[in-house]
Amino acid sequence: MKTSQDSLNLFPQQEQDFLCYEKQTLKAGFRFIAGVDEVGRGPLAGPVVAAAVIFPPGLQLPGLRESKQLSARKREAFFGLIRKQALAIGLGMVHAPEIDDINILQATLKAMCDAVGRLRLPADYLLVDGIFKVPCPLEQKTIKKGDGLSHSIAAASIVAKVVRDRIMTAYDGRFPGYGFASHKGYGSAIHMEAVATLGPSPVHRLTFKGVREHVGKNEG
Repeated sequence: MKTSQDSLNLFPQQEQDFLCYEKQTLKAGFRFIAGVDEVGRGPLAGPVVAAAVIFPPGLQLPGLRESKQLSARKREAFFGLIRKQALAIGLGMVHAPEIDDINILQATLKAMCDAVGRLRLPADYLLVDGIFKVPCPLEQKTIKKGDGLSHSIAAASIVAKVVRDRIMTAYDGRFPGYGFASHKGYGSAIHMEAVATLGPSPVHRLTFKGVREHVGKNEG
């Protein structure tokens, strides 16, 4: 029988088991637990991308860790495994113009909410990376640095990272000169120099420092 959200406040503080949060939530009576994470809050260009992943209860992919600890090759390999093994995967993204309109925090929360809403199997509980809850009517637990503590959140971080990297690589072909394929929109020295020289592209976040100073430069 499901318990109230307050009964789920006592989670392990130290990582003892990469499924510890999932196991505690299953014991509380929930079945479809989605890990939720996002990628792309910090870049100067491109979308913020969020993913939600539901695994079968107790499933663990050996070697899976947060996306930052894996090489691009390993992320791609795990991406394929996650797609095969997950009960459901949802994606959400908010592009640069909307990020400028509503700010990056609200864009991130919107992307996460969209990812949860696009799960073909509805979740009944969320494990969310970070300190902000997803703005949707589901019981949930926020976990600071959760991508390093929860198997399902780590899977979501990998899915979001792979999808976003593929988008930025595609943008490299559409908007040459910025080097999107290499830095994925982050503020590297090469990227900053390109923005100063070429001005912002249509996928740059015009309200971000490092871009806003060059709005209108070389227009047309």
